[in-house]
Amino acid sequence: MTQRGRGGARPANRRSGGGRGPQDADETRQPAAPRIDLVAARSRVHAVIEPVVVAAGFDLEDVNLSRAGRRHVLRVLVDADGGISLDDVAVVSREISQALDTVEETQGEVLAGEYQLEVGSPGVDRPLTLPRHWRRNVSRLVTVTVAGRSLTGRVTAAEETGVVLDVDGQRSEIPYAELGPGRVQIEFKRLDEAVFPDEPDDGEPEEDEDEDDDEDGEGEDR
Repeated sequence: MTQRGRGGARPANRRSGGGRGPQDADETRQPAAPRIDLVAARSRVHAVIEPVVVAAGFDLEDVNLSRAGRRHVLRVLVDADGGISLDDVAVVSREISQALDTVEETQGEVLAGEYQLEVGSPGVDRPLTLPRHWRRNVSRLVTVTVAGRSLTGRVTAAEETGVVLDVDGQRSEIPYAELGPGRVQIEFKRLDEAVFPDEPDDGEPEEDEDEDDDEDGEGEDR
């Protein structure tokens, strides 16, 4: 769940180094982001923000850095047991931004030039690869490869050594070491099971007021 409605991310823009003065030529041209080693920069960012995220009570799930025109985009995924709210995302965004600013002021640039920070939580399409991922998806239907065979079952438990899957009514205990990346399956409630509050109850059909009026009128004529 980026800050969306698991609505759009909350961007935080930063600029390292000197800004462009009013006399700079051709303000309409957008210079490309400085060429940096994205892998090394991602590693630096990860080292800076992971303690901050953990101290805030969350898990750092992923850090992605990409180039977009004249800036870099830093996307950070965080999660926690029970999920995170939009307020949580706002708090973590602020903490991460402050940590990056502090390191740049005291130790030098972490990222060269401008960057946009986007913080969110993993979506349901995120693969389940760690025990905590399985724990957070107990009761969900998942597909996973085990010993070269694809299984689809419901996670009924996530324990210290492995998970318990209900596959076609059969209980299967599978160690984490044997699990490939799991994928949560989207389940849609069947339409015929849905409850519509405006519908009349079965066995008690609504009376047609017009018919009642007609019947009353015919009785009076007679």
